[in-house]
Amino acid sequence: MGCGRSRRKVYANLDARVVATIPDTQQVIAITPARQPIDELLRALQTSATGLTSDEAAIRLRIAGPNEPKIERLPAWKTILPLVADPLVIILFIASIVAAAAGELTDAVIIQTMVLLSVILNFTQTFRSHRAAERLRDTVGPTAAVLRDGKWTVLSRADLVPGDIIRLAAGDLIPADARLFVSRDLHVYEAALTGESMPAEKEAEDVERNSVFMGTSVVSGTAEAVVVRTGRETAFGDVVARLSAQRPESEFERGTRHFSTFIVQTIFVLVMFVMLVSIILHRDPLQSILFALALAVGLAPEFFPMIRSVTLARGAVRMARRSVIVKHLPAIQNFGSIDILCSDKTGTLTSGKMSLIDTVDPAGAHSDEVLRLAAINSSLQTGIRGPFDEAIARAFTLDCAPIKKLDEIPFDFERRIVSVVIEEEGQRYLIAKGAPESVIDRCPLATRETAIATAKRLGSSGSRVLAVARRAVPVADRYDRTSESNLDLVGYLTFNDPPLATAATALAALRDDGVEVKILTGDSELVTRNVCAAVGIPAASVLLGSDIERMTDGALGSAAEETSVFARLNPAQKTRIVLALKARGHVVGFLGDGINDAPSLRASDVGISVANAVGVAREAAEIILLEPGLEVLHRGIREGRAAFGNVMKYVLMETSSNFGNMFSMAAASIVLPFLPMLPTQILLNNFLYDLSQITIPGDRVDATYMQKPQRWDIATIRRFMLFIGPISSIFDFTTFWVLLAVFHSSAATFQTGWFVESLATQTLVLFVIRTAANPLRSRPSPALLITGISIVLVAIAIPFTALGARVGLVPLPARYFVFLSAVTACYLVLVEIVKRRVMGVKVK
Repeated sequence: MGCGRSRRKVYANLDARVVATIPDTQQVIAITPARQPIDELLRALQTSATGLTSDEAAIRLRIAGPNEPKIERLPAWKTILPLVADPLVIILFIASIVAAAAGELTDAVIIQTMVLLSVILNFTQTFRSHRAAERLRDTVGPTAAVLRDGKWTVLSRADLVPGDIIRLAAGDLIPADARLFVSRDLHVYEAALTGESMPAEKEAEDVERNSVFMGTSVVSGTAEAVVVRTGRETAFGDVVARLSAQRPESEFERGTRHFSTFIVQTIFVLVMFVMLVSIILHRDPLQSILFALALAVGLAPEFFPMIRSVTLARGAVRMARRSVIVKHLPAIQNFGSIDILCSDKTGTLTSGKMSLIDTVDPAGAHSDEVLRLAAINSSLQTGIRGPFDEAIARAFTLDCAPIKKLDEIPFDFERRIVSVVIEEEGQRYLIAKGAPESVIDRCPLATRETAIATAKRLGSSGSRVLAVARRAVPVADRYDRTSESNLDLVGYLTFNDPPLATAATALAALRDDGVEVKILTGDSELVTRNVCAAVGIPAASVLLGSDIERMTDGALGSAAEETSVFARLNPAQKTRIVLALKARGHVVGFLGDGINDAPSLRASDVGISVANAVGVAREAAEIILLEPGLEVLHRGIREGRAAFGNVMKYVLMETSSNFGNMFSMAAASIVLPFLPMLPTQILLNNFLYDLSQITIPGDRVDATYMQKPQRWDIATIRRFMLFIGPISSIFDFTTFWVLLAVFHSSAATFQTGWFVESLATQTLVLFVIRTAANPLRSRPSPALLITGISIVLVAIAIPFTALGARVGLVPLPARYFVFLSAVTACYLVLVEIVKRRVMGVKVK
């Protein structure tokens, strides 16, 4: 659609004078914002340094659309389309037309009614589940600081439009393509788009460096900018969309794919067998086709997508009540499958709230000058203010009036230093603050031995240590990392960050539930070892970043499994550890809240962050903890296991009792002179059975099930099909014999008797299969109990109704129900015995 037509359509009901104030999207895209004077650019965008009004922004949003690289929210028609376009639905619809053309109007109406009711039920439940998940995701969606109506406000990133004025600070995701017009020491990490590992410096007055792009993040500095392009019109819109979609296939998605393939193969073999038998026996072609299709529908878990969506959405809502927000529904099951959790210790094992203990010179004597210089560095650097900076600010009130900041060399995880260049009393100084070994390495060699000994002594007690150094620098326009040489070590700051009182208990609870916690930190070995030992994490062996650099991926995988504590890591090394553990078959969760954690969050099976994390980390994570602490995370893991447990109940039901019934039908069709059940009866039977399953998402899950990580196990599903399914067939064949030999049933009575027996047994067996424990001790939810019993009662009643007569069912004699009660009870007992062997459960 051309831009002109688009504008006329969207603005048809607006005053022409209002429309005239809106910049044409194509004209805006055609301009070259980097080289255009800022005043001209603002005029071209028809905005100003005071920003847009809410009314102007609303109008622009209607034409430009949401500021998203890809549209996540599906409209209702896109949700229902896959359900209607399902191959089985299409085939059944065509079959109903053929039946109607052949004069089987009742069959045609029943088939279409069953299909329509299934689609409506599936759509309603799935659509509501997706909306619930989207509402939860919106609560932690990306935001931006925007100047609207002359006031700074925080809005959803999706609401930005060309012409908006935005403010950027350290840790922010760049929300759109924008042109800087005010900047201060701005450094942007663009690796996701350019591949460059080092932050790029940005400057509003430099035409080569005055543009920022969606998909990048601010490392340090501040800026104000005008939005030039949004959404898919951004320079890297397509790249950002691909990046956001390029998460590796999750454990849950991989298991779902394998399960679907397994079911399709089974259905194909069974349907082909039935069609071959029908051809050999010269059965009626139409009835044979409908019978084969009905068998396919009976075996196909057509409600699986709905059950999965509803179960996961319910789990997401329950997790939200426990302060855990899920951004991506399949992450719930992955959350429950985690067997290794990688995390930093700060904020997890410790509170993350530092308190300053002392400031000392290189020899270990107290020094106030160390604190003053550290305060200058912390106050003037524009990167993310961490717990160290906050502790320094609480300990020292700095008068910045006589100090002029000239430049900044931002922190990065290779140097582990942040430096500021100041002018004080006519003299220029570079003041560096960072990890002791990094600072000492930039000092003269002759001073290092004493400095290293002091740093080790301070760290051996478990204190966190920072080093401060300075040097006089010559006049220059700019300063960079080469200026951080020949530093004069001024001294050290020591901090206390004690372990959380609840950390040891939470770690023990995770360990009891099969989750091993591994600490991945950039801190020193001494500090890390002390904290880990205090909370019960084995720290006898600590793997350092320098050791990892020399390892192959295979060697790292083996070492990572055996090691619980990793220290002095950079972001790339953290990511290597995560990938190495995944390669060894583990489901890995990664908990992080910093800029440097984003790559590892994306590489893990489940990226977990916290509500107060930087925007980059929140965007990369799939799970957001609204409260810090391992206790919240542990509750979320158990909810994930509960959700997966209910999904598996449906899967095991569909692939065991359903398979048995469909196998019985296929076998009976060979020996009987009539169809064991008419196609419409099969469809009605399957529809009622599916109705009995819709309350599974709210069922209770055994406490024992949640005590270990749960994963897709196709072998167990196959065993259930091959062992539990034939048991169903044995009792079906018993029913066949009784109906023919004892009751001397006609075709209609035979079909009715088996209709009731098959529906009763496969519905009630859920109460046995839903738990690995004794079903008399593991109580189902009231809704599941009511639904299951109600469906059985409906099955018994239908033959006595007009609906039953329409589908060929006839009333059954009273003594048949005595047999039905006995055969159902025997079936449930035998399934319980075999189930325990298949699941490896000891009888108690």
